Amino acid sequence: MDGDRLYQGCEQLGLHLTGKQGEKLLAYAELMIKWNQTYNLTAIKSPEAVISHHLLDSLVLARFFVQHELMPQGKEIIDVGTGAGLPGIPLSIMLPGYRFSLLDANGKKSRFLVQAKIELGLDNCFPINQRVEEYQPEQKYDIVMSRAFASLTDFFTMCRHLIEKDGRFWAMKGKNPLGELRELPPEYEIVHSLTLKVPGMEKERHLLVGKYQQTDWS
Repeated sequence: MDGDRLYQGCEQLGLHLTGKQGEKLLAYAELMIKWNQTYNLTAIKSPEAVISHHLLDSLVLARFFVQHELMPQGKEIIDVGTGAGLPGIPLSIMLPGYRFSLLDANGKKSRFLVQAKIELGLDNCFPINQRVEEYQPEQKYDIVMSRAFASLTDFFTMCRHLIEKDGRFWAMKGKNPLGELRELPPEYEIVHSLTLKVPGMEKERHLLVGKYQQTDWS
């Protein structure tokens, strides 16, 4: 596993990666590649692509956690349809002060998440094997995020019950989804649309930050 590629990519993103964080991120990548042979976690198999298309593509969000117009005051995050733990696990390693719930309905992927939490010692990660429609958390979340989970309308409406009153939806997309934006119900508003530059990736990447505007929070 090419640690230099990871450290150089983080430097380009303006992130200071400690030695311990680098070790955990690389160990996570190796664990993903190992389990992928049996569990089909991801279509990306080469170590170089795992670093760029998974690790760095997740860590590109880290700097936004200190921008208050994007990030509410709370520390509770849920990564919906997390799959192999993306972007939740890399962000949890980079941001130990935040709590990341990792929600996925796939049993095999959820077993991988539990093993990754144990092996990497991630005390701020909480795997949840459940369908998003059925999951009813005791405490709602400040940020509900997804990485290519569903259309914007489906993501917002399916996850509406998970979000705090002042919370934000973070939707990671490839190309700017203009068609999805036109179809968005009026009770949801996109408050920020950000173009992301991920080291080692040529494809377009965007972060859309949304909120729910209704006053009925029953």
